[in-house]
Amino acid sequence: MSIDDLKSKIPDFAKDVRLNLSSMASDETLTPQQKYGLFVACGIASRNADVRKALVAEAAGKVDASVIQAAKAAASIMGMNNVYYRFVHLASNKDYRTMPARLRMNVISNPGVDKVDFELWSLAVSAINGCGMCIDAHEDVLRKANVTAEAIQAAVRFASIIQSAALLLKLPTPNKRSVLIPDKKPARSNPRGLFDGWSEKAISCLSAL
Repeated sequence: MSIDDLKSKIPDFAKDVRLNLSSMASDETLTPQQKYGLFVACGIASRNADVRKALVAEAAGKVDASVIQAAKAAASIMGMNNVYYRFVHLASNKDYRTMPARLRMNVISNPGVDKVDFELWSLAVSAINGCGMCIDAHEDVLRKANVTAEAIQAAVRFASIIQSAALLLKLPTPNKRSVLIPDKKPARSNPRGLFDGWSEKAISCLSAL
């Protein structure tokens, strides 16, 4: 599975998504490590097996295994944090903001790769998962590390493209057999007030009632 394979599965009504996938693969706004780590983290966050496999495979030949592992860790830890901190942010009761989270998240301080890259992946996954508090927190860290607005935008743009592809690939494949084709012959009433399409057995059963 590759990005080209994903593109081939995108229906024609969503050709913009297909083109965006192509532009994402050739975009040079981010460093290779940032981009391919982003592929892995967002592929996992998309919750679509085809998208995940394609993007992990795309990254496997471009970056070290340590980068892929760190990107997987980013998706994993954000899967936890985004749920918790989205609740804290959205809950009307603000007491939860002062309570300790009591969640282990050591990987954020020691991700095994450049912390800026890890923050970028975390921001992109947070955008997919819709956690405003996490988005603000990771964006603030990135800006303080002098990461450009263009790089941050690119990360979120990639996340949006990946999520769109994942959504499309969840659509059911049309099945011609599932379409009901009406009989070309007009229905004709018989003396019993029933239609010709009914079997004699069905008619006799109804008559016995």
